[in-house]
Amino acid sequence: MDGDALVAAARAGDEAAFAALAERHRGELRVHCYRMLGSLDEAEDLVQETFLRAWKNLRGFEGRATFRAWLYRIATNACLDFLDGRARRVLPHDLAPPGDTTLGLAPRTDIPWLQPFPDRLREPAEDGPDATAIARETLELAFLAAIQHLPPRQRAVLILRDVLGWPAKQAADLLECSVASVHSASQRARATLRRHLPERRSEWAPSAEPTERERAVLRRYMEAVGRADLAAVAELLAEDVRTVMPPYPLWLRGRDAVMAALAASWDPDAPGYVGRFRMVPVQANGRPGVASYLRGPGEREYRASAIGVVRVEGDRITEITAFHDPGLFPAFGLSPVHR
Repeated sequence: MDGDALVAAARAGDEAAFAALAERHRGELRVHCYRMLGSLDEAEDLVQETFLRAWKNLRGFEGRATFRAWLYRIATNACLDFLDGRARRVLPHDLAPPGDTTLGLAPRTDIPWLQPFPDRLREPAEDGPDATAIARETLELAFLAAIQHLPPRQRAVLILRDVLGWPAKQAADLLECSVASVHSASQRARATLRRHLPERRSEWAPSAEPTERERAVLRRYMEAVGRADLAAVAELLAEDVRTVMPPYPLWLRGRDAVMAALAASWDPDAPGYVGRFRMVPVQANGRPGVASYLRGPGEREYRASAIGVVRVEGDRITEITAFHDPGLFPAFGLSPVHR
């Protein structure tokens, strides 16, 4: 059935028709909720909440807007309800200077950390206008971290206007406010965003597919880490490389600092030796990345360790954000153990 027929059937109580409608929009709503919340886990929950609210209120859908726009209204309001009174999600460099040990070296579970988004989940269910919208959306970690500084309603306005490209009137209708207030919120949000985006990123553009050059650098990096080859890793890192490792609050700036940390953790004779790694390529937030498996001292298996999102500029790695959370691996279609 086409969209109108499915909506009519769903309004008549056909659960299968509603399930088909929901599945058509699941991917883009997941992206939308993730951007609002900064958490993949919470985005999944809020998509389900969106569908529950939609099913319960389906008879109230009058068709004055598209069914897709109606779902976005529900999802956005569900996210705003969820965010009320909650702390924004962060990355370690939002909290302290590089190498600052005042926050401690142990993982911090009391901090709401930003999470990565697997590119495999960005794929829409089918071709069409929604697929085009998803393709042009940006999910850069730097962008996600920056918009977390916005109050929730400003965040919603910015996403609707500047990311999804909705007209001010449509955004105002969704948020049940005036067009003037949408324009005002957009201006304040853009000003805040400019202050928090990295240098050279003030004019945001959608991410492109990783290039073959980026993939080649990533392959060399994976091979070097697998061999524990410090010299080869150093050759691939930019002089001002940044590494962050949530939920560890400590982060490092500069090749020398990163290599000193690796030398200590990769030396089998050192007290801080962590073991050997195996790496699997992934894509997250529109960037190339690696899933790392670690075999600790005395262990026989390589177990899920971290999902790393990598930024490559030229032939050098300029940033690695390694999310040390084995619970993320299923979302990337990965096993908890590498054999």
